[in-house]
This record gives sequence, structure tokens and C-alpha cells, in this order.
Amino acid sequence: MPPVPQNAPALQALFLAINAALPQTQCTRCGYPDCAGYAQAIVAGQARINQCPPGGQEGIERLARITGQALAPLSAEHGTEGPRHVAVIDEAWCIGCTLCIKACPTDAILGANKSMHTVIEPWCTGCELCIPVCPVDCIALENVTSERTGWAAWSAAEAQTARQRYQIRQVRTALEAKTHQAHLQAEAEMKLADLPTHTKVPQGPGAEAEIDRKRTIIEAALAKAKARQNRA
Repeated sequence: MPPVPQNAPALQALFLAINAALPQTQCTRCGYPDCAGYAQAIVAGQARINQCPPGGQEGIERLARITGQALAPLSAEHGTEGPRHVAVIDEAWCIGCTLCIKACPTDAILGANKSMHTVIEPWCTGCELCIPVCPVDCIALENVTSERTGWAAWSAAEAQTARQRYQIRQVRTALEAKTHQAHLQAEAEMKLADLPTHTKVPQGPGAEAEIDRKRTIIEAALAKAKARQNRA
């Protein structure tokens, strides 16, 4: 285990302050998978404080006060400051593919497979992540703050809601992945216990060899799965 930095509490406090100053849209435009990842990168000196378009110039000023870094204009590489948008689904064109549901970081899209989807507006952060995954282009962005941009178009309460929604989604998806993996492992172990019954193997001289081959494959897959669980 690597040694814990003696200034770890100070770094943790800095991370929490930076993360709290971010709008929590989880849009990934900063170049990181979420707002917390961007905050960690700033603390580590791997990212600049001007990479968050939803926070805009005021967001940069907030981060500058927290970190002591010099002010800079918003990085054009990461986007432009603009009003807050909310996703709107054209119900007549929606095919119920669920891809937008999987992409939404705050579970703001309600629907089911082959059923029409709809956006829960108070939970939508305008992250735009649902737009590119829609195969029928039935999602549009609606300006809901007119000319107000950055933090003038967003509030601390909305950011807190977005952060909570994102954290809840992370817990849920991790639990679902764990449950799915456990189901696959149980199924593999069941087949391994009686391969001739649970696998279609042509009868003949090579049947035993084929069963042994499949047994080796399943055992290797189970070993990898258990190793991943141990690391987790």
C-alpha cells in the first residue's frame, strides 16, 4: 500500500470545496467522466480551472478563489458558456430503445423498452449526453433560462439535486452490475457441475474432449470473475 500523503486531509478538503463549486451537470465537457473526476484532476494539477462550460466565467472565478490559481477565460476547447437547456423527447418519434435512459447521468428520463420515454424536467441538467445516442434524433434541447448563462442559469439547490441524483444512480448501477455478475457466475457454476446435461455436445469419439474443452473455458472465466471480485 502506498504511503498516505501527510497533507491528505487538506487535499480532501480542497477536493470537497472544488466539487461543491461545480454545477454538477455531469456533462463530461471538462474532459472527465463526472464533476468529481474533474475536481480530483484540479487538485492533482492535471486540469485547469477553466474547463467547465456550464459553470461559465463565474464558475472559473469561484474555482480561482478556492485554488488560488489565476483567472483565465473559458477554454474554447471544452465549449462555450450558454443558457441552461432541458432535453425534450418527441414522443411521436421515440421508439423506446432505452439508450437515452442509459446515458442520462441523473436518471431524468423515464421509460421502458419499446415504450415511449419522457424527461423529468426538474432532474435534467441539460448535459446533452442523451442527444448523440438517440438513433432516431427525437431528442431536442429547449432553452429554459433565456439569456441567463452559467451560474446565473443554475442554482446551488439544483446542483445539489443533480449531485444526489448522480450518486444514487452510481450506487444503483453498481448494484445491478454486481447482481448481474452473480447471476452469470451461478449459471456458469451450474453448467460446470453437469456439463453433458447443460451443453449441446455431439455424441461420438470426440465428445469427452469437447466437454473438457468447454470445462476449461468455463473454469477460466469463473477464475477471472472471482479475481475481479477479490480486487473490488
